Amino acid sequence: MPYLSRIWLNPLRPRAQGLLRSPQKMHAAVLGGLSRQPITERVLWRLETSQPHRAELLVLTESTPSWEHIVEQAGWPHSDEPQALVRDYQPLLDRVDNGREFRFRLRANPVSATRSPSSPSAAQKEQLARPRARGVRVPHRTAGHQITWLTARIDHWGFTVIDVAGTGPALHLSARERLTFHKKTGDDGEAGSRRVVLSTATFDGAVRVTDPQRARHTLLHGVGPGKAYGCGLLTLAPLGPPSVVGPTAILGPTAAVSPTTPGDV
Repeated sequence: MPYLSRIWLNPLRPRAQGLLRSPQKMHAAVLGGLSRQPITERVLWRLETSQPHRAELLVLTESTPSWEHIVEQAGWPHSDEPQALVRDYQPLLDRVDNGREFRFRLRANPVSATRSPSSPSAAQKEQLARPRARGVRVPHRTAGHQITWLTARIDHWGFTVIDVAGTGPALHLSARERLTFHKKTGDDGEAGSRRVVLSTATFDGAVRVTDPQRARHTLLHGVGPGKAYGCGLLTLAPLGPPSVVGPTAILGPTAAVSPTTPGDV
């Protein structure tokens, strides 16, 4: 059974600052919320930083998670307000019927494969030299190319972009980032690390379900590369003005609430 979680992060705490700066550290913290090891299930997450005083971490898991370690180290562990919410995702999936319309948000890593990159890195040259190499991934860096990347694929994800009268553009980019961080290359932590550069784009808009089975698969499995680093999680919210449909709207009355605080999960 899938679960969608929301965890608040306190950007004034050193541990939270480390998580916010490094998708690699955030990925490790997210996986730390699952008790079944080694982890074989698909885990998707996305970071929302639109609020200046707190960040919002959304996580989709197949098994029931526990987030007390993140709350204690990077949140407000003694607050009266629940710092983590875990909700059954199935009620939302059940609403994904043919013709239903939703607001959506997706943070993705738009890339395409090519065998002739304009300025290949040393790693790309090495990859292209391998037998039967299909090419290397290169990011789409302009807003126009990123929008085209999504519109060329969304039909295959079980949706189509729609216009909603009086609520602004049906599809727009709300954020674009270029992230640089280091990833360990050895299990013992001493074998070194490699530099990772990730170009991300956050899409907001409205969609209509055209293929419920594909749409549910998209919601559960994510889209595009970079899933370990906070990309690929497509979320739906009730159709309404963007000003009132925020990222937490997907944790609205479509599912049963399961608030969790340290010691409750």
